[in-house]
Amino acid sequence: MAAIGTWAFSYPAVREMRDLILSGQLATDVVERAMAGVENDRETGHHIVGRGGFPNSIGVVECDAAIMEGTPGRFGAVAALRGVGTPCQVARKVMERSPHSLLVGEGALQFAVEQGITVEPNDKLLSDRSASAYQEFLEKKKGLSGHDTLGLIALDLMGNITVGVSTSGAPFKSPGRVGDSPLPGCGLFADRTVGAAAATGDGDKIMCFCPSFHVVHLMKQGSTPREACHTVLADIMMKTGQDKCFEIGLIALNMKGEVGTASSVEFPYTFWNQSYESVQKCTQSSTSYA
Repeated sequence: MAAIGTWAFSYPAVREMRDLILSGQLATDVVERAMAGVENDRETGHHIVGRGGFPNSIGVVECDAAIMEGTPGRFGAVAALRGVGTPCQVARKVMERSPHSLLVGEGALQFAVEQGITVEPNDKLLSDRSASAYQEFLEKKKGLSGHDTLGLIALDLMGNITVGVSTSGAPFKSPGRVGDSPLPGCGLFADRTVGAAAATGDGDKIMCFCPSFHVVHLMKQGSTPREACHTVLADIMMKTGQDKCFEIGLIALNMKGEVGTASSVEFPYTFWNQSYESVQKCTQSSTSYA
């Protein structure tokens, strides 16, 4: 039994995941419920997740989300989804109720409506903070840095593993822009015989390297989660040049409940496994490789 989440703001989600796992809930239910608590909170929106997330360049909040179980073929995702504050909920319904694996834009919105998901006006998804930031962007053409993604991985009592990711994407991005988060192998990957991984950072760059698949593949070959994350990051830095590496953070969890991380920037994360009574707050320092 274990759980891990990206960034410090995942703490309440991982704490809820711990409680749900200990109560016997399935990993997918655990991830969806914990994810929704952060996605639907305007206060965490400034971390570029769900409600309260920063809009695109025309002022509209567009969200990407995905969920993947360790069972082969169990994946669902949405991208450029408007009007929904909990996009991971829609991603799960894509996985379970759609013949497709990834729905985008108007198609994702229509599917959400068909599934009974409440669609809200755009102003209901903005917070005072994100609306003000957008106004400053219009007036001063002043952008914002940051590429946060909420990534959560849960390993339940029955040995099921599920990973989910959610983001409103780069602030003031082009309409329709999609990052790595909803792409299997890029933003997330899971294999019930091995474990799971998730990525956060500059999605336009991350998607070019399929790091989440690479991490899980290395764990399959015998690497620990930590070794796998560091090997993948070292490989990326070798290709980009260490001084030119983009922002990327990786988390991984294997079927033993062991966790690992690596990052090109200082990277807070939270985790829990059955060895601990409470959720642990940790920080992965930025890593360099000679």
